[in-house]
Amino acid sequence: MSVPYETAPYEPSESPDSPEEHLARLLGRALNSFELPDETIRRLDCALAYDGSLHSAHHSAGLHRETYRHTWLLADGSALTLWELVHNTGPGSEPQAEVYDDEEELRAATARLPLPPETPDFELPVLVRLSPVPGPRHVYTPDDSADHARRLLRRAENLDRPGTDTAALLAQASAHRITQAFGRPGPAGRAGRPGHPGHPGRAGLSFSLYEHAFLLRDGREVSLWEVEHTATPDGRHMCEVYVSEEAAREAMERRAAQVP
Repeated sequence: MSVPYETAPYEPSESPDSPEEHLARLLGRALNSFELPDETIRRLDCALAYDGSLHSAHHSAGLHRETYRHTWLLADGSALTLWELVHNTGPGSEPQAEVYDDEEELRAATARLPLPPETPDFELPVLVRLSPVPGPRHVYTPDDSADHARRLLRRAENLDRPGTDTAALLAQASAHRITQAFGRPGPAGRAGRPGHPGHPGRAGLSFSLYEHAFLLRDGREVSLWEVEHTATPDGRHMCEVYVSEEAAREAMERRAAQVP
């Protein structure tokens, strides 16, 4: 016997449908969807991305049940999982679906199904597990993040600033977070750093490094690194933007070395 993957109700993560459409279909086919807490439904209103997988299956003597894990990435950076139980143990052996927001409730519902006891001669247990959806590196704030990305790229003065591909990617940003980075790489025992006591450069010279982390609608995270400094001929503030922290710190080293 085999698991009927071709008729499985879950939608793979590469499906082009929106997170809202996945949720609507799940709630539409689950007989007990009205039992889900209102707070759970409200949280899912801000879903950014969706992932679904077959969690486990049990087939025996013409009866079967499958459990599916449906996970949504929310705008606040957290993830919410609903568990779906599909089985044909009801009247007429017609497949029916149930949904739960707690894995313990799922196990209790599974235990109530009138499936025969497990016997190696008549049963083929199947277990398929998917690695947990990785959580975001940051806690994000939903905001006009695409516009923030445009303004950041517009004020960058370095010739090697991110190009049109990055700008197009960040047009999908739904949330962002700005964090100041501290410290900078250099040989052990090097005296001083730009903008810190002991640096041999011009008085008043300052460097600041910021990470602008963006959360895209599909759940991906993209960071731009902004260097603000006064290592300019007239001492004015200058903004440079790079696609990696390494590139940004190397630019700081170059600018500091050019200061008389």
